[in-house]
Amino acid sequence: MADKRFFKRAGPFSLGELARLSGARLLRPQEEGRLCHDVAPLELAEPEALSFLDKRKYLGAFARSRAGAVVVAPELAESAPPGMALLLHDAPYRAYALIAQAFYPEPPVAPRRAASASLDPSASVPEDCAVAEGAVIEREARIGHRSSLGANTVVGAGVEIGDDCRIGANVTLSHAILGARVVIHPGARIGQAGFGFAPDRSLPSKLPQLGRVIIGDDVEIGANTTIDRGAGGDTVIGSGSMIDNLVQIGHNVVLGRCCVLCGQVGISGSTILGDFVMIGGKGGLADHLSIGSGARIAANAGVMRDVPAGATVAGSPAFPIKEFMRQTALLQRLAGTKDAR
Repeated sequence: MADKRFFKRAGPFSLGELARLSGARLLRPQEEGRLCHDVAPLELAEPEALSFLDKRKYLGAFARSRAGAVVVAPELAESAPPGMALLLHDAPYRAYALIAQAFYPEPPVAPRRAASASLDPSASVPEDCAVAEGAVIEREARIGHRSSLGANTVVGAGVEIGDDCRIGANVTLSHAILGARVVIHPGARIGQAGFGFAPDRSLPSKLPQLGRVIIGDDVEIGANTTIDRGAGGDTVIGSGSMIDNLVQIGHNVVLGRCCVLCGQVGISGSTILGDFVMIGGKGGLADHLSIGSGARIAANAGVMRDVPAGATVAGSPAFPIKEFMRQTALLQRLAGTKDAR
């Protein structure tokens, strides 16, 4: 159960309500009036709580769980213990996420302007925004309605932030335009100059970085992530993209819609990602590459050439996943070792 000091729980909700909001189907419709008071993992859930199962490897925990209700894929439902209410869904994790959001909704922004905040007179900050202690909003910046800025965050001159955005503490934003409902976690740096210079044996000549960072709607950016502004064109983060902590995105990179970047990913300048690209932790991409829509890049992969749409690559240098697995198996046989797993 979530700590009440940090999380406020809504509810209870009937199973019928939860089925409707998540798109699930109750295995036994007569249970739709049964109340659910919380969400929890299979191992920790009590009879008044709801959980989920989306992978066969957790069938043992499912069979032992005390959860009163579970969202489960139809083909796994037969392993449920007696008395457990089942909500059937082809994507149980997504359905569970929607239910968890209902129990623990994001609290609304409480409008305020801390006395220690510094707002330039030319900046536009609606009264329904929250500006925390030590925040700085520079000249001609524009903040959208119901947005919040954390302590010591700096919004640079001319920056635009859309409606319902949540910017954490100690964030810096410059040369950037943000859409609506963008979430930026503490310590992120958006819009700083990219790593651009002309090499020279006496002294490298820095190239002015004259672009912006354009962030679409419903983007989330993790703590201490850095996104450089473009050198001439813009760095673009497509709507719906999810970026983890400690990610580096170079100048002129373009992300399509709903891309997912895990922790410590690094993308070099001018690389273009299509829609729905996924990159595992510590994946590294060279510059000026094209990554097709729906491509998947495994953790620790080093990508040095274009990746076609829908392909999955692994290794460093990265190869198609089947080729990588064959090479790994061959090396293990040559070395006389067993599977490292």
